Amino acid sequence: METFTYYKPLSVNEAINIVKREGGKVRFLAGGTDLLVRIKNQKIVPTAVVDLKAIDELNYGIRIEGHAVHIGSLTNFARINIDPIILEHFPALAEAAGDVGSVQIRNRATIGGNICNASPAADSLPPLFIYNAKVKLVGKDSFRLLPIEAFLLGPGKTALGPEEILGDIVLPLLGEEQASSFARLTRRLGADLATVNICCQVFLGGTTRFAVGAAAPTPFIVEDKSGILSDPVVSLSEKKQLIHRLMQAAKPITDIRASKEYRQAMLDVLALRTLIKALQVLGE
Repeated sequence: METFTYYKPLSVNEAINIVKREGGKVRFLAGGTDLLVRIKNQKIVPTAVVDLKAIDELNYGIRIEGHAVHIGSLTNFARINIDPIILEHFPALAEAAGDVGSVQIRNRATIGGNICNASPAADSLPPLFIYNAKVKLVGKDSFRLLPIEAFLLGPGKTALGPEEILGDIVLPLLGEEQASSFARLTRRLGADLATVNICCQVFLGGTTRFAVGAAAPTPFIVEDKSGILSDPVVSLSEKKQLIHRLMQAAKPITDIRASKEYRQAMLDVLALRTLIKALQVLGE
């Protein structure tokens, strides 16, 4: 492992000043569950690592502000999994947080790091897409808000500027009655990346939405606005056919975790599974 300079700033401005001064290959450290492994394996060779954990403005946790819930980017998945605000308003995100890695990983891994890593298989992304999340990108004395789908540009690529830090994840509170559910498929239980993951959202008015992960360069959303999927009178066979058509928007690849054909087939299974669960919650 190559040597690098380690910094632990106390503010966003201090962190950005370090980046400006250092230049070169500077990396931000949030939870470190991915970054440290990559540094050890020399897949990343930074000249400096900027540890963000002491910056209070990124580590405030979860709170309601006006008509939205704000999550500090350094909030770990263990907290998101049990937080009463998330459980009440965004239960699929709580489900996804509980599926991330192992107990040890969830107590270190942060939602901000998971987003900025920009892995197509990130478990937090399908719920964030479903809930219309925005990310607050903080610069030195400025910030901008981007929809999560505009922030993710491809595997490992984001719209984060060279002198910006991911500050908040902003989730608008939902006005219309709806229910949601998350599911993932992995090669084994525990600390493994998702082979595919999916989040389903059903509105009382009849619209059904799916956010699909690990089946394209970035997560994507497909919708049924006809009301067929949410209609209790429609047969299961007809619903399966519609789900199959919707899932054709996927562009899965073959890799060490699964073939593209297997991923494509499992999307139909997980979509139906999450639909049934969301409909049950909505009925309750």
